[in-house]
Amino acid sequence: MTVRLALLCLALAAASLAIGPVDLAAIWARDPDLARTLFVELRLPRTGLALAIGAGLGASGAAAQALLRNPLASPDVLGPSSGAALGAVLAGYFLGSGVIGMAIGGLAGAGAALALLLALVGRGAGTTRLVLAGVAVAMLIGVAINLALSLAPSPFALYDLMFWLMGSLDDRSLPQLALAAPLILAGIVLLVRSAPALDALALGEDVALSLGVARTAVQSRIIAGIALATGAGVAVAGSIGFIGLIVPHLVRPHVGHRPGAAVVPAALAGGALLTAADVAVRLLPAGIDLRLGVLTALIGAPFFIALVMRRD
Repeated sequence: MTVRLALLCLALAAASLAIGPVDLAAIWARDPDLARTLFVELRLPRTGLALAIGAGLGASGAAAQALLRNPLASPDVLGPSSGAALGAVLAGYFLGSGVIGMAIGGLAGAGAALALLLALVGRGAGTTRLVLAGVAVAMLIGVAINLALSLAPSPFALYDLMFWLMGSLDDRSLPQLALAAPLILAGIVLLVRSAPALDALALGEDVALSLGVARTAVQSRIIAGIALATGAGVAVAGSIGFIGLIVPHLVRPHVGHRPGAAVVPAALAGGALLTAADVAVRLLPAGIDLRLGVLTALIGAPFFIALVMRRD
């Protein structure tokens, strides 16, 4: 399955590089330098970010559901993604920063949310306290984002801010890719290294402890990985929901429902799904500006409702 998903990611990446509002082949025939600039400065960062952010969300969703032992959990439950959104908002509209400044502010916000979460959870806390602390942090940050919106310096800033929060990969640049991709990759590496421990924890904490797996250490490593993988993505692309929720459910039946074994396939499937969604956004008729985060919500919301109904 992993090989098939990797090939799917490559195929979708090729489609993403080829599809856009302008025909690069026609431009190449007239001005190769311009075509090369458009490819390197616009198409390549957009495709790279779609793959990286989708992979981070997919892996984070699989790890979060395994850690919290809840198939309806998502990376948003733990708060760093909301912190990244708040940090980017504050940097972009109250400190006068540009797109790179917003990304740096988003990373700082994700780090602050992670620190607050760990402070509330404390050492050796169980999953219930972790969930409650994550929900509390996310709610607190949500209130702060609404406050920031109400204090936006101008109606134009408010308008831009609302559109940014919907999530998009439009006009992303190589510096943003260079900033976010290594952090997302580092987060995914932490989650992949924790995969065997997640399989052990699924057998029960006593069995895991007998196998040399300490829940507290695994929990801290997974939280840090989720914060890196999701926070960096939100910092450069805004909020893109439901990828981390639905992707683990798509891959888990193909890995024998083993929570740890689902992390790598979920990363690949997340990258493929977000890249496909970004290509779909670009294929819409001219004049229809559907944000990427809105499209993923349109796909994910019915899936989430189906999951809830199935559990009833």
